[in-house]
Amino acid sequence: MTVHQQDRPLKALSLILSYPTRELQHAMPEISAVLASDTRLTAAARRGLRPLLEELSGRDIYDLEEQYVMLFDRSRTLSLNLFEHVHGESRDRGGAMVSLVETYRAGGFDPVTSELPDHLPVLLEYLSTRPCAEVQETLADAAHIFEALNARLVRRESPYGAVFASLLQLAGVTPDQEAVAEMLAQPDDDPTDLEALDEVWEESEVRFGPDPNAGCPQVRDMLARIDPVSPVNPAPHHAAE
Repeated sequence: MTVHQQDRPLKALSLILSYPTRELQHAMPEISAVLASDTRLTAAARRGLRPLLEELSGRDIYDLEEQYVMLFDRSRTLSLNLFEHVHGESRDRGGAMVSLVETYRAGGFDPVTSELPDHLPVLLEYLSTRPCAEVQETLADAAHIFEALNARLVRRESPYGAVFASLLQLAGVTPDQEAVAEMLAQPDDDPTDLEALDEVWEESEVRFGPDPNAGCPQVRDMLARIDPVSPVNPAPHHAAE
């Protein structure tokens, strides 16, 4: 099996999209240095990341945790679980999840996390170990999702939008504007609406696991050319008391 050198900037983007921890804060100087030196990103994109990097470095950890939960756990339209935006409530989501797990295993990748396999930081960590062509193709197939998430985060004046702008640059394509418009046509949900959140928790659980009959398609094939549907986020995975 060919071993590929880790794409450190992609790993860095994976980390800053992950749930904030004190360990992450301690690693921010190195993460910031990696991203500042990535010549694949334009100077404007690197500057755009600075506010988020500064927040993650110096803001109170409890404020960072609360912000993260309100954005990504309590806002279905900002879900970091990509298959939410691809399959919604469709039964296809479970099958795609199984295939993605098999893809990870075939690539020798065993994520140590409680997140679902389609969680974007997990996918980016996997891609950081893959050949450049595979990385770009996978990111390109998810470009419309990145564009829509960036637009929603900019609308909320969140510095996290810069991460998705950077991913779009790494994808190197112009997103399908029709697909972007369809995603943005979904109304922004209110993360403070606990009644609506309870309804999300009651949605059917997506189950996945080893499938001896499952193949190992490229990750990009699971994200490619599928019309986005209304996203439904599963129960938040982090406490937000």
